[in-house]
Amino acid sequence: MQQYVSTKIVNGTPMTRQEYINLRGWTLPENENGADEGYLVEYHDGGQPNTDSHKGYISWSPKDVFERASLPLGNIEGLAPHHQRMLAERAQLCDRITKLNGFIGTRQFLDLEPLDQSRLQSQLNVMAHYRQELDERLFALKNEPA
Repeated sequence: MQQYVSTKIVNGTPMTRQEYINLRGWTLPENENGADEGYLVEYHDGGQPNTDSHKGYISWSPKDVFERASLPLGNIEGLAPHHQRMLAERAQLCDRITKLNGFIGTRQFLDLEPLDQSRLQSQLNVMAHYRQELDERLFALKNEPA
């Protein structure tokens, strides 16, 4: 089986499985729990709308699955697509920096060979520089004359 990494900007609205089933006009299968917490996920670049109530393609995702795979960006509607992508890229980068920073200094990190430790420290430094470059680009976009 081929594996994929997906990076899309989506709208996520907290919604139980039953609320989603009701929205779609379906009947909850007997083996499913309608009280399951989750998110209505709306894709604006993922195909044709599949309901009249939303402009994009919608689906439902369990809460834990959605939150493990998604980083909140806030309301970025109205920003140019490239601006939205830079904000998403920065959020992903900050998440990776936080996770790597948390790993450095752990017992597992200290058990690595010194060369591997050095490479991870170097990676963290490069990622921090990359974040700084993104921050400068985002600052310039924010301060462009209208």
